[in-house]
Amino acid sequence: MNRARMIVPLCLLLALAGCAGKRPPAPPAPQPPSAATWQRIDRALLEASAAATGSAHDYARRSMRVWKEQVQVRTENNFIPWFTGYWTQQWLTVKVAWYKMNSGDGDATPEQRLALYLQEQYRTRVIDPVAEQIDPEGIRDRASALYLQLLGQQLAPIIQRYNVPPEQFSQRLNRIPTIALGPPPARDATLYQLLRATSLEQQPAWLSLRQHLHQQAAKAPGRTEAGLSSVAAQASEKLGASLAPRGIASAVATAVGKAAGAMISVAVAGYGMLSHNSEQPQMVDQLRVILNLALNEQWQALMENRQSGAMAGVYYLSGQVEDSLLSNPMQAVEQAPVRKVP
Repeated sequence: MNRARMIVPLCLLLALAGCAGKRPPAPPAPQPPSAATWQRIDRALLEASAAATGSAHDYARRSMRVWKEQVQVRTENNFIPWFTGYWTQQWLTVKVAWYKMNSGDGDATPEQRLALYLQEQYRTRVIDPVAEQIDPEGIRDRASALYLQLLGQQLAPIIQRYNVPPEQFSQRLNRIPTIALGPPPARDATLYQLLRATSLEQQPAWLSLRQHLHQQAAKAPGRTEAGLSSVAAQASEKLGASLAPRGIASAVATAVGKAAGAMISVAVAGYGMLSHNSEQPQMVDQLRVILNLALNEQWQALMENRQSGAMAGVYYLSGQVEDSLLSNPMQAVEQAPVRKVP
């Protein structure tokens, strides 16, 4: 009886030892995807690109709203009080008189010169201070980087879903030209290179794209500048009319050679302090309407212009990716080496 009791545990131990010695079967090695599977993978990449584009657009729109609000605040608190102020109007009267005295055939008109001066003032008082915190070019760069980040986050699930060998998937990404601004070749980059880059700022092609978009934005007409040109035309006509009673030369002569504090005097002004105070509310309302309309148009253009707006970088990158996937579908597996990120 005791011997039987000893045999049973011994058999159990031997059975357990045998089970422990068996290794679980290795998972099957990933098989090269078929052409049909690659087509599904390409469709998944297209969907991932569209999703990343949508999220980047939401970011750009929210950020551009913040930029617009800050521009409106500084316009209301800084530029409008400055422009409609009594002493600014006197100084502008002198400038208009000087422009008229020194205008000749082929030169810019007094209205054009005043418009340039007002644009410079608007940039100094409004646009540049806001840009220290947020600006359309910075939003454009961050939206572009966000597109790549979000697209990259969706690749691992695609690899798992279709059980595609990672090296073959990398080869596919390396055949998608995402920045194509060359020659030289350093201005070109594939999707694989951009997604694997440690820092986009170290990618020559990425820097070339930023420069390209900056140049495109510089060519785009500014709505705010157009609005200020309208303001300058009205101001030049009004201030010029105030010079008529005593003549342009007399007005400038009053200012020439005197210290800055005395250069702008009541004698030069076309109307006095009391007259200005009565007209200022109307000036403020007119200027506010013109600048708000110009800013709204500018904001809309920055959101919709596919070549220079806040989404221009995202549209460029996603367009390159999607055009490549649609025009160059994956048909067969190529064992070409993946081009390394420089």
